Parts: sequence; C-alpha cells; structure tokens
Amino acid sequence: MSAPVRQPKVTEREARQVAEAARERDWHRPSFAKELFLGRFRLDLVHPHPLPAAEDVRRGEAFLAVLRDFCETRIDGARIEREARIPDETITGLKEIGALGMKIDPKYGGLGLTQLYYNRALALVGSASPAVGALLSAHQSIGVPQPLKLFGTREQKEAFLPRLARTDLSAFLLTEPDVGSDPARLATTAVPDGDEYVLDGVKLWTTNGVVADLLVVMARVPASEGHPGGITAFVVEADAPGITVEHRNAFMGLRGLENGVTRFHRVRVPAGNRIGPEGAGLKIALTTLNTGRLSLPAACAGAAKWCLKIAREWSGEREQWGRPIGRHEAVSAKISFIAATAFALEAVVDLASQMADEDRNDIRIEAALAKLYGSEKAWLIADELVQIRGGRGYETADSLAARGERAVPAEQLLRDLRINRIFEGSTEIMHLLIAREAVDAHLSVAGDLIDPDKSLADKARAGARAGGFYARWLPGLVTGAGQLPGSYGEFGALAGHLRYVERTSRKLARSTFYAMSRWQGRMELKQAFLGRIVDIGAELFAMSAACVRAELLRTTTDHGREAYQLADAFCRQARLRTEELFTRLWSNTDDLDRRIVDAVLDGAYTWLEEGVIDPSGSGPWIADASPGPSRKENVHRRLP
Repeated sequence: MSAPVRQPKVTEREARQVAEAARERDWHRPSFAKELFLGRFRLDLVHPHPLPAAEDVRRGEAFLAVLRDFCETRIDGARIEREARIPDETITGLKEIGALGMKIDPKYGGLGLTQLYYNRALALVGSASPAVGALLSAHQSIGVPQPLKLFGTREQKEAFLPRLARTDLSAFLLTEPDVGSDPARLATTAVPDGDEYVLDGVKLWTTNGVVADLLVVMARVPASEGHPGGITAFVVEADAPGITVEHRNAFMGLRGLENGVTRFHRVRVPAGNRIGPEGAGLKIALTTLNTGRLSLPAACAGAAKWCLKIAREWSGEREQWGRPIGRHEAVSAKISFIAATAFALEAVVDLASQMADEDRNDIRIEAALAKLYGSEKAWLIADELVQIRGGRGYETADSLAARGERAVPAEQLLRDLRINRIFEGSTEIMHLLIAREAVDAHLSVAGDLIDPDKSLADKARAGARAGGFYARWLPGLVTGAGQLPGSYGEFGALAGHLRYVERTSRKLARSTFYAMSRWQGRMELKQAFLGRIVDIGAELFAMSAACVRAELLRTTTDHGREAYQLADAFCRQARLRTEELFTRLWSNTDDLDRRIVDAVLDGAYTWLEEGVIDPSGSGPWIADASPGPSRKENVHRRLP
C-alpha cells in the first residue's frame, strides 16, 4: 500500500500569493458594482436597462419554445429523482435539439445564444429537473466550451467545439480530496515528456465526470528547463488509458447528478491539448467563472418563480380559521418575501447577463454578487415555501401522490437548492473573493503601507500614492445625489430607493475605509466584517437591478404598475436587512466567537458533547489520494 499523498507544503502567505497571481489585476472597463463599493453610484452604467439585439431575441425565443416543449414532454423530473439518474434518452434528446451547444458559435455547430437567453434556458430546464439543469450548466458554463471560447487556439476550437455542440459532454476537474478553494496545494501533476504531458492524481466532485467525453483538467506542471511550470489547464479525452472513474457520488439533493471521483495514472495528453501557457490554469479557471457563475443564479431565479406559483396556488386553496391561509399575516409576509425576492433575483440575473453580452462593463463582481445573492435567497425562499406548505412541504412528492394529493416536490427543491451555497465557490469563499475585489482600489494605492514585509522606502512611496488618492476620493463621500429630494425623479415612486442606494453606497465606502485604517494588515483576518460589507453591497446591487427592471417593464410592457409594486416591496425589505447589517458591522460577537472557537478546537468543551451517540462510520476524514494505478472498477458510463 502506497503512503498517503503529500500535498505541496505552502504557508498561508504563499497560498494567498497563488490566489492573488490568478486574479485579473487590471480594470480596463467600468464596473457598476466596483464603483458601488467605492461609494460612487454609477446608475448610468445600468440605466436605461441594456436590451438584446432583435436577432438575438428571435434566435433565443425560438429555442426557448423548442426547449419548453422538450421539458414538458421528454423530461420526467420525478423519474430522475426516483431513479437517481437522467435517462439516456433524455440526454440524447438534449443533443438532438442542440442544447449542448447553446453558447457555442454557429460556425462550430452551436446555437450561438446570448448569455441572457442561455440563462433563461437554464432557468426553464432547471424547473423541470434541477439535475438536468446542472448537467447542461456544468457542460457549458465551466466545462470545455467556455475556456476554449476564451483561451483556446483556432485548432483546438475546430477540433473540439463541433463535438461539444452536438455529441460530447464535458466536465471541469479542479477540486481534489484535500484541495478545495486553496489551489496552491494542488497535487495532481502534469509532467512534460517530449510532445506530451503525463498526468497523475485524483480529482473529487467531478460534475458530469461519470458520463463526460471530454474533461478540463487542472494540474501542476513542475518547473524545469523550457517549462515555467505552474497550475495548467488541459483538454483530456475521458476514455484515455489510465483514467478511472472510481466512484459515483451520491448527495442530499440533485440525485441525478453524474458526479464522481476520477483518478489519473500516467495519462498521456498531447501538448496541443494544453489551454493557454503553463501556469495560466488558475487564471483561466477564474476568468471562465466570471460569466460561468451566472448560470447558477439563473437556476435560482427559476426556482424562486416556481416557489411563487406554488405558494400562490396553495395559499389560496388551503383554509384555516375561516379564511385562506395566504390572507393570514403570518403567511402573507412569507408570500410577500417570495414574490418580491423572485422579482429581484430575475432582475439581477437578467441585468448581469445582458451586461455580459454587451461586454462594455467588467462584470466580475456583478457575477459573483449574483451567485452569492441568488444562492442564499433562493434557499430561504424554498425554506419558506416548505413552511407555508406545512407537513405537506416536508412530505415527498411520491408520498403525496400515493395518497391522492398533488405531487408538489417542495422538500426536493429545498434539498436540490442547498448545494448552490457551496457550488462554484461557497458563500464564505464568495465573501472573501468579492471583498478582495471591493477593496482593490485601496490595496492598489495603500497595500504596501500595511504589508509588514515591505521596506520603509516602499512604505514611503505607498504613503505618497495613498495621500493623493484619498485626497481626491474622501471628499466625494460626504455629499451626493442621494441627499437631493428630486434626484432620480424619472423613477417615480422608486426614486427614494435609488437615493437610499446612493447615500448608502457612500456610507459603505466610509465604513470600509475606517475599517482599513483601524485594522490595517489585520483586515484580511476580519472575515465576518468583510462578509457583512459584501452582503450590504449585494443588497444595494439587487435594489438597483430591481428598480431598473421595474422601469424597463413600465415602459415596455403592461405590467409596469405591478413591477413597481414588487420593486418597492423588495427595496423596503432590503433596506431593513441593510440597516441590520450596518449595525452588526460594529456591534457583534466576533471577538467572543473567536475565543469560543479557540476553546472548542482546543477541546475545552468536550464535556458538552457527552450523552449522545455518534452514528458516523469509521474511516479517515479525507480519503487517501496517493497517485498510482486504480484498484477499483471503472464506473465511467458512455452515453449513446
């Protein structure tokens, strides 16, 4: 038996340096969300609401009609949940209608949909079966098509994109048994050998990996003569010799998900399959996720819309104490939250998607906020729906049907949505990622001032830069349009909410500046504080999107009055949450929490754990991922 694999030993500082090197450092285009965190409310960047071109609308609506018919007639969500597998004929049908190539250029056999219509398609198919939605999203949002679109050579696109558009499924392989959001410890290696690389390692949670034909694999190339090395991306044929899918994972929800553990043992990959230069893999992964993350909140928005439908129908039908339960205030507050937040989630996704299509703005923060906000709020919406349904919300759809009632899969949705708070960056990681981008302007001018490893000369130069920046920036945080009663008058009843966003963005920037002045180099350790800063920014972004969408609907549809009502309700709810977050910036239990946690981890409270039985099985906390040949059966499944 081989010894357990040893991950590369890295310090906390080295891990941060690897993550920092993978960031897009420059801001070549404006960013609404970045400006929002800096206290500058650039409404002109999102209003008037950007709109798709007529041809994009025609192509998108035509495909949505085909997809809706497919979802209604050929996707059996209950069967997928029951059998924990998407039937082969369903995947074959998706291939036939071109769903694998929604984002692939027509010259390679794809449909060439915009991000807006791609996300609407995912919301639609995800409502029929979240597992099918996840399969399509993993294939196109983070699988082989997207990195090839952004970084692939002409030869790579011509070789792979036609397959990916019609016949081949793809998967993205980054995570390892002992490596999640800390890629500095990546253990899978790709050793150069002539015109090839030899891959060795184990990848965990490979969504689509059980059935994929093509893989994007992140592996570490050791530095050597002629090879700068570093984390590098490769396109790998899933049936290449030496690849074994050792296990198909099972989860709380998304039971049809084809997610597995994949082992590479001396897998030879042509150098021509390397995406980008050596060492660019992590940057490629993060750049791919800038727009790839939008698929997840799209599914969340779709789920919220379904929850609203069920809440409306059930709350009007079920009676308690002489009236429908929806007319009781305890339940009506929940329905109002569901309706208003569903409106806002769709507003956020559509705005960010259209901004991505226009390519005028840098949307890395907007996409991350959409993912964070969508995953958190959709989970709360589903939880409220289960509560509204009561015992029937906790009961499975099959059980409801067996005793003669409508098979409403509310509890399934709650389980299916739970992973979205972890997928593609957990909520905690998203907080840190967004916070880093939000304070980028400060670190760019003053980072050396708080870096203990910088020389006095470096600090002096940083001080001069910081002085000039803050002399220009700080005065702009004192007053603004949010204090003028007539500002944003074209928004009518919603103008007051936009004035609130403008005022509050300046307050948010002042709070961030004060915290940096107070904690300096220790700021990165204040993760709870940074999380609240990000959550405030997310609420302000969602409020902005909701108001802009309501105004768009007022001028282009017959639903303007209703849209204004929903936007108003959402903004009032969001303002209450925002004020609570501001209070908790400075009035909280963060220091006490850290002391308690230190004591817990030191074993001071083990006496509190007495009197219960631990039903967990035996075995290591993290499975051995030592390189070498597989000793397990290959469960990779080739689709028709």
